[in-house]
Amino acid sequence: IHLATENEQYLSELPEQAGYFKETRIVEFIFLLCEKWHLDQSTRYRAVELLERFMIKQVEQMCGSRGNARGRDRGQRSSWSSVRDQIAGTFVLRLVSCVQLASKLSLRYSRVTSDTALKFLQSLKYSYTKQELLESELAVLNTLHFHINVSTPLTYVELLLEVLGYNGCLLPGKPLHQLCVQLLDFCYLTRETIYDTLLKIAIENSTPSKLQIAKFLTVKEDFMLLAAGVISTGVFILSPGHWEQVVEHLNCITGITPQSILEFSYAVMRCIVGSTTP
Repeated sequence: IHLATENEQYLSELPEQAGYFKETRIVEFIFLLCEKWHLDQSTRYRAVELLERFMIKQVEQMCGSRGNARGRDRGQRSSWSSVRDQIAGTFVLRLVSCVQLASKLSLRYSRVTSDTALKFLQSLKYSYTKQELLESELAVLNTLHFHINVSTPLTYVELLLEVLGYNGCLLPGKPLHQLCVQLLDFCYLTRETIYDTLLKIAIENSTPSKLQIAKFLTVKEDFMLLAAGVISTGVFILSPGHWEQVVEHLNCITGITPQSILEFSYAVMRCIVGSTTP
């Protein structure tokens, strides 16, 4: 109930720019960096979500100050290109800071130290100091008002799997969990393709309008739907005989319609197989 409430609250306050900083190259960068530093799965997802939320707020703040400057002194106002350059200039530093902060929230793995982060940045020819690295972490914390312990889709997946087990679903626990993590990675890395397919299924049209795309944003950011869809797809692959029963259980637990869960699984499977075959 707590996770469902948190998810609904997040969707109700969703900024228009949600998802802008979840493009494949950024997600892949974070995933590879977490692998390099031997961080757990929850850390990689949390780092993606922290970077996304931080970057959106930073852009809003910078554009807001740009607007204020315009009112005070038109001759000295910052142009959008300078704002963009400033964001691009510190992007990798902010990304590393988000991974660092996410690692500190994990109780099972060692956190990423400043020395480790600096060594990585130096390998990319950046010349940041330890002080600048600490200031970057603080900038992320201040911008997010220290609200960094955000739930990730993996949290939803694991809780739903627990509830399914408690409800008596006879599923291969460990193999299913491992497959769900792989599928979640896949959904993050092929996000646009999967949700583009899902949107076209939902509207029964291959050319959605701008309004339909805008309204679909809450679907793209719905962690409960993502978790239910990932579990449904995992069960379909591992234990197809239990699939319909699991979808019914997921419907009872989450309130998401069986049709929506089915359509999400279809979109993921279609992307995996690379075929338009029904």
